[in-house]
Amino acid sequence: MTLLAGIGFTTPWLLLGLLALPILWLLLRAVPPAPVRRVFPAVTLLLGLSDDESLSDRTPWWLLLLRMLAVAAAIIGLSGPVLNPAPSTAGRGSLLLVLDASWVGANDWRQRREQITSTLTEAGRAGRTVAVLRLTAPEPLQFQSADVWRSRVAGLGPQPWQPNPDQIATALDHIAAVDAGFDTLWFADGLEYPDRDQLISALRARGELQVHQSSANRLGLLPAQVADGAIELTVIRSHTSAEQQVTVLAQGVDPGGTMRVLASASVDFTAGADRASARLILPSELRARITRFELQRIRSAGAVALTDDSLRRREVALISSQTDNEGLVLLSPVHYLRQALQPTAELFEGGLGDLLPANPDVIILADVARLAQTEEEQLTEWVEKGGMLLRFAGPRLAASDISRSEEHPLMPVRLRSGGRSLGGAMSWGEPKTLAPFQQDSPFYGLTIPEEVTVSSQVVAQPDPSLADRVIAELADGTPLVTRKPLGQGQVVLFHVTANAEWTSLPLSGLFVDMLERLAVSTAAKPPAADELEGTVWTPIKVLDGFGRLSEADTLSGVDGPDLMEAPVGPDLRPGLYDSGSRKLARNVLRAGDQLQPAIWPHDVPVIHAAASAERALGGALISLALVLLALDVAASLALSGLMHLSRTAALVLGLATAAWLGLPPHAALAQQGENQLGLSSELALAHVLTGDDQVDEIAHSGLRGLSNTLSFRTSIEPSLPVGVDLERDELAFYPLLYWPITPDQPRPSAAAYTRLNAYLRTGGMILFDTRDANLVGAGASSANARKLQQLARSLDIPPLEPLPADHVLTRAFYLLQNFPGRHQRGELWVEAAPADAEHIEGMPFRNLNDGVTPVVIGGNDWGAAWAVDNNGRPRLPVGRGFAGERQRELAYRFGVNLVMHVLTGNYKSDQVHVPALLDRLGQ
Repeated sequence: MTLLAGIGFTTPWLLLGLLALPILWLLLRAVPPAPVRRVFPAVTLLLGLSDDESLSDRTPWWLLLLRMLAVAAAIIGLSGPVLNPAPSTAGRGSLLLVLDASWVGANDWRQRREQITSTLTEAGRAGRTVAVLRLTAPEPLQFQSADVWRSRVAGLGPQPWQPNPDQIATALDHIAAVDAGFDTLWFADGLEYPDRDQLISALRARGELQVHQSSANRLGLLPAQVADGAIELTVIRSHTSAEQQVTVLAQGVDPGGTMRVLASASVDFTAGADRASARLILPSELRARITRFELQRIRSAGAVALTDDSLRRREVALISSQTDNEGLVLLSPVHYLRQALQPTAELFEGGLGDLLPANPDVIILADVARLAQTEEEQLTEWVEKGGMLLRFAGPRLAASDISRSEEHPLMPVRLRSGGRSLGGAMSWGEPKTLAPFQQDSPFYGLTIPEEVTVSSQVVAQPDPSLADRVIAELADGTPLVTRKPLGQGQVVLFHVTANAEWTSLPLSGLFVDMLERLAVSTAAKPPAADELEGTVWTPIKVLDGFGRLSEADTLSGVDGPDLMEAPVGPDLRPGLYDSGSRKLARNVLRAGDQLQPAIWPHDVPVIHAAASAERALGGALISLALVLLALDVAASLALSGLMHLSRTAALVLGLATAAWLGLPPHAALAQQGENQLGLSSELALAHVLTGDDQVDEIAHSGLRGLSNTLSFRTSIEPSLPVGVDLERDELAFYPLLYWPITPDQPRPSAAAYTRLNAYLRTGGMILFDTRDANLVGAGASSANARKLQQLARSLDIPPLEPLPADHVLTRAFYLLQNFPGRHQRGELWVEAAPADAEHIEGMPFRNLNDGVTPVVIGGNDWGAAWAVDNNGRPRLPVGRGFAGERQRELAYRFGVNLVMHVLTGNYKSDQVHVPALLDRLGQ
């Protein structure tokens, strides 16, 4: 392909025809030779008569120009012009496509994928072998046919991290393992990262290097921070030349459990600034519901900032055995607790009966021995549901008989009578210091000040389970802090007082750190790496490159210091991590990060272009040439007097309007209302629009593949599939709705649910596809399955059951026993059979009614298995080899059976009456 003025031409030699335009101009302007005059006597009678009409002996200049434009448009159109052409792969030998494939380019990944496909198409035409190297997930280079890689493009995707030095080193090893030379086309995301210059040198040593880089401004969102009671949101960008305004959305769950936008803030960049901030002030209840911040209309992991406990001020209830005396504040059992927790937590004080209905996060009992039976039952129930009870000893607890003979439910251990103190029967010669925290303790890694000592404590009874419950002890091995689980919550006991009466611990910073490790309070800033020394954090949910959350599944845990300091990558994915009762969010970007534009060597060709797909202009130019020629005919007829002027003007106006729109004169009318009037006379399959462009595109091409199969194999001839917006479109035109589930798709409105329920009650069918081979009804815990539960909560769905072996779906057109898609292990659920459906002897299936199951639920990703491209070829791989093609064939057969079941009901089950009919007819 040749580039001229930014436009590519597939057959540029045809442009030489433009050189003939001046010759054509001269030929059309040539005047024919003068006529020979001969005197004819009868003509003398006409002398003196005047002719009202005169004919020009030359073609008007505007008509010549019209003809020249028509010829030029035809020549340029035949030369194959392409707008936004893919980078040229002209050359010989192998071609390596290098992709940054990071979160930076996720927002325009769809256009990038189309550019890669166009590049592979051109390389295929040139007969070049191709290999693809993703720097965020490097694999050994395999130079194969361009057609092979083109079928894999849909499986390529951005990762939620940028290439790091380890991955660059791996990529360099893979390049060094290739013996032959090759040219390289680098699809760069536009940001700088370490060791990129080494990769450039290695690639240039193997052949020509060309870079295709988007010129889009890259934006990122730093983790939210709390300052002076407000949430501070900071946005960074790569290009700083112009003023810019972006919107940050705060998303969270409403009281009904639905994800919604709870608040928003506008961030304004000044010219020359690479970062800008905004403050968001919200009530504590609303702030506690926020789960993530994200930049509006940007689909990228770097545009998402997950929240954790650091954003939420925990609610702590303080309950003491005595009221405060104004003159003895320092002796109050809760004074030091107030000082330690007030900066980072919401404190409530009062009686247990008054505070329990408020459902605080933590309840602290300071030297409270006995509770009323009703209060004990309520507090036990609260802890079992996930609450945390923190108890401190004191004179009242030491003098009571609680947890003496047997362990009390609200105490982690049994206690000995009395206590241990200086000068007593079990006295110490001097105050005891604390022993270093063990590795399995939540306090592991904390520094113990030398001045922290203990002079008195309550002593735990020896017990086989005592060692497992001790999380802090004195230097002589005596338990200082014990803990036990209770239901989903936990009970923790400090064997000393919460004031300075028995120990100097409340006077030290260690006291605050220990409360923080127990998640009693939450600091307004992320913890330092050394504070997490010795802890292991388990991922709960992780982000993908597009900023979508998914279940962490079997990902391994991460050491605490690495969670805070190590760069994100395959071993440390951005997401939400858990350690005990505390959660931390690790985002793609951290405070202080910057987005630096990539700088390339001056002799490396860089194509800076907006991320847009190729667009062939040949058809439009040929159409324009035909319209101009039609105008030429109309003008010639008008000049010759063979057409009335008013008709000529109407024709010219119509043709000019069609040329301006780029459509045939009837196209606008054909498109208008085709989604309504046309569908009333034709059968069309439909899919629900999810808001995810990639999923919607695969669903559309999947239904196109199923429609083609129906046309080839059955008497059904569906029209093109339709994407349905549940909020606007009428559903009655479609017998079948294919609904792929994505974790982030919005929940329909009440009006949309009303239409959906009416659709199900009037014979429509919805095929829910979680696309993960799991099923919510079977207890699946995937994000898609949970989203399906939320979406189906308001639908009028009948009781369901796994597909029985005698269901009509197993024999509506094909005989089937399983129903694979791109996956083949998921179970299929349909409407449960009537209670009176019984087997009849000699019949292979039961006598069912004539209804159609309104809902079919599965997770085998049928849309991906059905999907075809514009040429009818499979778009995504299914399995391997012949087994994979057999799996795809069964997926098509399931689709055919499904549509047949929708259109014909359970007609096959009526065959149970055949023996009786034959017997009545005497046959």
